[in-house]
Amino acid sequence: MIMSYDDLLKGRYSESQRAYHVTTVLREREKRYFADFHCARCVVEEMRILHDDEAVSSFAWVVMPDHVHWLFQLGADADLSATIKRFKARSAHWVNRYLHRQGALWQRAFYDHALRQDEDVQGVARYIVANPLRAGLVEHIGDYPLWDAIWL
Repeated sequence: MIMSYDDLLKGRYSESQRAYHVTTVLREREKRYFADFHCARCVVEEMRILHDDEAVSSFAWVVMPDHVHWLFQLGADADLSATIKRFKARSAHWVNRYLHRQGALWQRAFYDHALRQDEDVQGVARYIVANPLRAGLVEHIGDYPLWDAIWL
């Protein structure tokens, strides 16, 4: 079942200090822009800036060739949609500049999962950073350079 943009917005609720697992995908998945290390680092830098600005407190992330998984706690005065919009706009600006291209980089929507109190945050983090293993990109997670988790 393919979800529309409006389907992804249904029931979205932004709660400060809540942990979220967000997935966002390139508009043209077949382009795999983040297989280019520099493009991927542009994305990582924007996640770091949002962390440093206290919009989020990052727990774990992985940049895959065509999408990003990010686990974070939303900051005290932050809104989930506005935070992801800022992340996508700024990262798109730097990736597009590097690639000498214009236009949308990301799909319009994003998927989010608000973690419940009883969910294992470290378990979700392990799931996120293991994505390159499940995708067959590497045999050992230490061989994949585009992930991080605060527990390491």
